[in-house]
Formats: sequence, structure tokens, C-alpha cells
Amino acid sequence: MKNSILLFALAVTPFAIAQTPCSGGMAGSFPCDGYDLQSTITLGQMSAGGGNDSWGWTDPQDGKEYALIGLNNGTAFIDISNPTSPVYLGKLPTHTTNSSWRDVKTYANHAFIVSEAGGHGMQVFDLTRLRNVSNPPVTFTEDGHFNGFGDAHNIVINEDSGYAFAVGTDFYNGGPFFINIQDPTNPVGEGGYSIADYSHDAQVVTYNGPDSDYTGREILIGSNTNEVVIVDITDKFNPVGISSISYSNVGYTHQGWFTEDQRYFIIGDEADEQNNGFNTRTIVFDFQDLDNPQNHFSHFGATPAIDHNGYVKGDKYYLANYRAGLRVFDLSNIAGGTIVEEGYFDTYPSSNSASFSGAWNVYPFFASGNIVISDMNRGFVLVKSSFVDTEDPVAVCQNITAQLDENGIATIEGADVDGGTTDNSGFVTLTVSPNSFDCSDIGANTVTLTATDPSGNTDTCTATVTIEDTMGPVFDCYENETVGYDEGQSYYTLPDYVSTGLVDAIDNCSANPAISQDPIAGTQLTEGTYSITFESVDGEGNTSDCSFELTVVEILSIQDNLSAGLIIYPNPVENRLEVISKRVELTSIQLADITGKILLNESNLSTERQTIDLSFLAKGVYFINVNDQVTRKVIKK
Repeated sequence: MKNSILLFALAVTPFAIAQTPCSGGMAGSFPCDGYDLQSTITLGQMSAGGGNDSWGWTDPQDGKEYALIGLNNGTAFIDISNPTSPVYLGKLPTHTTNSSWRDVKTYANHAFIVSEAGGHGMQVFDLTRLRNVSNPPVTFTEDGHFNGFGDAHNIVINEDSGYAFAVGTDFYNGGPFFINIQDPTNPVGEGGYSIADYSHDAQVVTYNGPDSDYTGREILIGSNTNEVVIVDITDKFNPVGISSISYSNVGYTHQGWFTEDQRYFIIGDEADEQNNGFNTRTIVFDFQDLDNPQNHFSHFGATPAIDHNGYVKGDKYYLANYRAGLRVFDLSNIAGGTIVEEGYFDTYPSSNSASFSGAWNVYPFFASGNIVISDMNRGFVLVKSSFVDTEDPVAVCQNITAQLDENGIATIEGADVDGGTTDNSGFVTLTVSPNSFDCSDIGANTVTLTATDPSGNTDTCTATVTIEDTMGPVFDCYENETVGYDEGQSYYTLPDYVSTGLVDAIDNCSANPAISQDPIAGTQLTEGTYSITFESVDGEGNTSDCSFELTVVEILSIQDNLSAGLIIYPNPVENRLEVISKRVELTSIQLADITGKILLNESNLSTERQTIDLSFLAKGVYFINVNDQVTRKVIKK
């Protein structure tokens, strides 16, 4: 919604409404066509004065669905796993002050929230915390925060790339602000792109549409108040504008969404109904050629209500139409220049006029088919299609091969073994069992793929998952070293680096992979430089090798003398580490982490052997310094 829009009078009801079928054009007090009312939660129940944006999250652990509702004073989280009896779990308060504008999206089980409240920045919330709310509602705290900007109108996320894009900030002329969120609670700003006008909303995709020039590129489509712009943002430090397009009777180019084949882009203009007096106008562009986008057609709806946010799922377009509520369109003939309204649920029964109140946003992407409507005046409304679908999906499987990782684990998803599953709804949820494998599963395994449509109809098929171990052992090798002749001899006797723990290898499946040393232990070396090589073979026949350079001299310097006679074992170590010096007395030992922070400091020593207790350390890589002269890597396991 535009910045100039003021707050509106709010109708707050103090009770929730449970499931009500759409019958005779009404679901209770709500006009409807083909969509049943599941439940509502009022603004009053969420202790808020106004509603705005919404989104959804499905817990990958158990499939439970949650609604995320933007409010004037924060973000509400609602468990809708029982859609007729939703549970308001609590609220994450605004980071600074209240605002009528708040926007939320999700990535990697985290919610990312922006607002037009001054100094708000981007809040990060770990959604897995919703699993363990025992006494709702609770007041949540944020798990991370990004302060690279103050206020923002909207946030866009490309889950494929792990980037968020804040639009409508004070930076880049209101264009997209790039944020790397691959580590969700530690966002990193990576520049932005200045567009000719303020960017009100956008969609960012990893492109796989009909224009092969841009296949695999990260493409942003911005709704920029008076036009739509297309930008290649694959290189965040060198984004490239592709093209732009406008249309007649521009009021305020507000928001748009691709069809699933990325051929057509559907947008809404938030001011054209008021400015021109026509019914809700939905504009469709043909993006077959991203360098040369074309106007395809415009659709005019049944009411004069203002259109706000719209999204595509399958061959349906779901539109938040302010006072006309949710409107749903069939896109099956979009190529032919028509879309057809197939149903609606009106959350603002008293009027369909062109005014800024009613349904702000819809979220239609839940596998259950439940649709969230966030209403400025009523809060949370949950609806579902009245259509009774009794037709099962058709599950189609394909055999695959999967490799064990460095931990000896391979995990697959339903999509990995999907060979072209279909359903009449155009949308299915795919699960596979078993989905996790370890070293004991090497070879062929039979799995079952289950396809579930939004009405709960299912079909199954089986596939063969062949598990392979292609990873060789991983060496902890020895560092280059200079040594002197054995005492009283004219040669140096090569030690057994493996049995002393100076060279080790670990494998994802084999507990103790065999290691060979070349030259072998006991070889007598005269002055010169030698390559000492090690090879390890695991139980699957995978091999790895490592080597270091050994320089043999007649007489060692003081430092080389220490290095030549220094033994630190076992390495990797669990608790007790032995430090032995055969040539030089130990005087000091320091232990540091990878940042250089000193964790242990033993000085004023006078010994040839020192035992160090490392049980207090977490697993990881550390560095031990002996006598302020020699530093070695130590792995705590």
C-alpha cells in the first residue's frame, strides 16, 4: 500500500469463528463462492490495532502449517495444523515503533521482517521455536537483526539463492537492497541496484522460463510505481538492467507475480480504479522475451474494489482485492488472452468500493489447500476451497543414486525420486520413506514415494535408491620439517609417522582406514630433501594421499632442533594431549583457537614431557605453540 495511505477505522470482534461452509452464497456473514470459512482470529485477540501482510511456513520436521500475520505492532504466529481451531502462539513485537506497513517472508526455517517504522531494519526469527510453545500466547524475541537500512516497505526472498531484497528503503533510490541470508541470523549486506523510480514490490526468481538467454540467471521483476522493470542481479556487484514496460492509465504499479512457466507476469495497479472509475483491473504481460516484454491483455473484475497483492499457484491466481476480499482466477487460457474468476471469499461484506480497507494479502501456498487472508480490519481469516476432490494423484517414481557425505550420511527428498507425479489440482506434496541413509545402506535400497494433494488424496510408488561411498579418507598430514642426523650417526632414521599419531586419516565409513608410508619407517636418510608420502584406502576401495617435504641436515638450528624432536599426540585428541620434546627442553606451551584467542598458557616449564587436559574445549581446530618457536595444528574431536 502506498506511503500516503492513512490509518483506517478498525472493526474488531472479540471472538473467533470456527468452520462455516459456503452455502447459498454466504459463509455465515461473509459473501462467498466456492470457498468455505475455516476460522478467524481477530485483531483484538492478537492485541493489535491493524493488520497488514501475511505469509506462511510449513515445518519440514512434521508438516505442521503456521500463518505469519503482520500487525501494526509486530508479527503474529498462528498454528493452523488444526485449521478449524487455530492457536495464536504469540507475537514478535516491532523492533522500534508501530507502523501500518510490515512485510514478512521466510527462508531456511527463519522469518525475515521489515517495516516502515523508523529504524526498524530487518528482524530475523527462528521459526523452529514455534514447535515448543507450551503456554500461548507468548511475547517472542528476535534471533537476529540487520541494521544496514532503517525503514523498508517490503522484503523479497529468493529461496534458491539465499538472498533477501529489501525494497523501498532510503538506499539505492528505493531500489532493491541485496542481503545475503545464507547464514540466516547473520545477514550480510552486498550492495543494491538503483532503479529509475522507487521500487514498491518485486519478485526474484532463478529464471527457467522461455527466454533461454537468461536460463539459470537470478532475475528481479520490480513493480516501480509507474512501470515494471526487469533486472539481471546474478552478480550482486554488477546488476544489469534488461528492460522495462508500462501500460495505459498508470496509477500506481504495485505488485506482480510470474505464472509458473515464467511466461506471463500478472500485476495490479493500486490507484487505477480510484483514478479511472473502472472495475478491478488485472494486467498481464507476456515475458517470452525478457529483452522485449509485451502487453498481453487486461482483465476487469466484477467489482470496483482496489487490487493489492496477488500470487500464482498452479493454474490459479489468488488476489487480495481489499474490500472485495479474496478473488481466485483460473489461468488455464491465459495464453488465449482470458482469465476467469472461479470463486471468492469477501472479508469486507459491507462494501466493494474502491477504498483502502479489507483484504491486504493472501497466502495460498500451503499443501493442505488452506488459504490465509490477512485483513486490515478483521485480522486473520482462514479459508479453503469448497470443491470436494476425490481423485487421487498419480505418483510416478524414478531410480536415483546418492552419495554419502563426509559424515557417512545421505539424505533425499521426495522431489529427488519424483519421475513426473501429477494431480488434477496441479499441486502435490511429495514425501519419501526412508529418506536418510548411512554406511550400512551402501548398495540398492527400496523407498516409497507418497504424493498427497490438497484434499488429502494420496498415491504411492516405489523407487530404488543406490547409495554409494565415493569419498576417500581425509588426512591430517604432517608439515614440512627440517631434521638433523641421529646423535653420533651420519644419517637420519625415518620414524613411523602413522603409529606415533603424527599422520592420521579419518573416513566417513571405515573406522580405521589403512595407511602406508613411503619411504617406510626405519629408512636411513642422508643430507637432502625428501618427499614423504602416505596413502590410505578405505573399505570401499577409495584412496587418498598426502605428503610433506623432509629436509635432512647434519646440524640443526635451535628452532629446527625443537621441531625435529617434537611429538604431539594423539591428534585428533579427545581429552588428554601429550607434548614431548626429545631434543630441547619445554619452557612454554600456549593453545589458541582459530581466531588467535589464547585459551591456555603454561609458562616457566622445565620438562621434556607435558600433559595437557583439553576436556574443556569444544570440538574444532586449535593451534598449539611450543617455546614461542614451533606451532602445530591440533584437532579436538
